[in-house]
Amino acid sequence: MKNSFFKISLAGDLGSGKSTVGAILKERFNAEIVSIGKIQRKMAAELQMDTCEFNKYQESHPEFDKILDGKLAEYEKVEGNFIFDSRMAWHFVPSAFSVYLVCDGKEAARRVIGANRTDESYEDEETAFSRLQLRRQREQKRYYDFYNVDITDMSNYQLVVDTTHLTVEQVAEEIIAGWKKYLENN
Repeated sequence: MKNSFFKISLAGDLGSGKSTVGAILKERFNAEIVSIGKIQRKMAAELQMDTCEFNKYQESHPEFDKILDGKLAEYEKVEGNFIFDSRMAWHFVPSAFSVYLVCDGKEAARRVIGANRTDESYEDEETAFSRLQLRRQREQKRYYDFYNVDITDMSNYQLVVDTTHLTVEQVAEEIIAGWKKYLENN
């Protein structure tokens, strides 16, 4: 059996609940959250860009991804309870139990608007939906171009959870059950 640290990577669709579920798991396992999205948002703010603008900017400035990826890769050697809220943690921290959260795009747009993020605002759900789709396409292309990796290939993940019609508590329970099963089988 592998070590019993709670080391998990949460990837997924935009608005699928990664941050909210991560907060629940943090409390349950006394884990530290490593949020690449928060670090990325901080970088964007420093450049006076919103998240979408920064994602586009990163397409021609791979040095920002290299910084973020380097931070993730360091955790492969660190013992402890960690939750990686990142599209690429499954790739850079392969010892982590990898989870992908799926969500219907329209529901994701409603969630993102409801989150009232100061660095990511939209006029209405339709605008949110289309901008989130565009952002996702850019991320998918960027990671494929930089690493030859398809972040939407579900075989990259040990557990896939559709969060569209689940509460965050139900999603957290599915992840915990999947992680325990993974530990039992490895």
